[in-house]
Amino acid sequence: MPRFAPLPDSLPQTVPFIGPETLERRRGTPFAARLGANESAFGPSPLAARAMREAVGGIWKYGDAPGHDLTHALATQLGAAPANIMLGEGIDGLLGTLVRLMVAPGDAVVTSDGAYPTFNYHVTGFGGVLHKVPYRDDAEDPQALLQAARETQARLIYLANPDNPMGSWHKGAAIEAMLDDLPPDCLLVLDEAYAEFAPAEAIPRIDPADPRVIRMRTFSKAYGMAGARIGYAVGAPDLIAGFDRIRNHFGVNRIAQAGALAALADPGWLAHVVASVTAARDRIAQIGAESGLTALPSATNFVALDTHRDGAFARGLVAALEARDVFVRMPGVAPLDRCIRISCAPDPELDVLAKALPAALQDLA
Repeated sequence: MPRFAPLPDSLPQTVPFIGPETLERRRGTPFAARLGANESAFGPSPLAARAMREAVGGIWKYGDAPGHDLTHALATQLGAAPANIMLGEGIDGLLGTLVRLMVAPGDAVVTSDGAYPTFNYHVTGFGGVLHKVPYRDDAEDPQALLQAARETQARLIYLANPDNPMGSWHKGAAIEAMLDDLPPDCLLVLDEAYAEFAPAEAIPRIDPADPRVIRMRTFSKAYGMAGARIGYAVGAPDLIAGFDRIRNHFGVNRIAQAGALAALADPGWLAHVVASVTAARDRIAQIGAESGLTALPSATNFVALDTHRDGAFARGLVAALEARDVFVRMPGVAPLDRCIRISCAPDPELDVLAKALPAALQDLA
């Protein structure tokens, strides 16, 4: 076969996450409780679902490349200008484009050891050099990230607030303070995928045109549209304009744009989902406590349950739950990997978890 280019030829074949459908095919049976991918089992707004159904007939047309209507609606909601907004194929797609835009082969990039692995995948795929710092008290450590960036002359710092996989969060003031300490020519990449679930104090007050930071949000979580693959970045106009040099201009399809626009216009449904997630977090904590596991505080749509053991035990528990038709995930790096991570869901799926968890723990006894 024709040879690969040198950089991809040097990389191992890597999949950041093995999807539940792949696991189901291996198992030969579907999961009774799909609690591992941090999707919203509460679904999208009925208005968004209707808008997407109505858009199907026009799917023969490419999506509007600049996403004019949605971009303007987001700008109005955020108190920004349309020039501050860039749509993309979820945060994952936006991260890939950003890394390609900002990171040359050999450039340093700083992240937390155990943080979102898809970001690492993009950095490695474009030839960047990752430098990782450990979590502190089950949360990403802003000061350690800044120190590593200074030492390595990093081009990017990645920080998720609230955090995946632990559910922890920093106050917005701490994020604002980071911007004043950024080393020269370094951009803060602030992943706010779970912002809709966070307390108000966790959201920093940052001018949308601040050139020191790019913020990324998604319709995959609270808006229940993970399968539509649509998210957006907020940043300085010159930075946002840079995406147009290299992005897939027709990557966000018409159906996704129609659904996202309708979802923005239905704040009542968003409030319903946030309330449902809050109740589900409490129930997951109760289910865990009944089996001797401790829920870490969460500002997301999932809960990290501390097994009070080690990573080997947690991996065994994930496998034991899978054998009982429950799909969950776990952090991949110690000491975070002592936990399992369970997505919020409606009561019928949590009923399955409540029955399976004590039985799975008994399997490991």
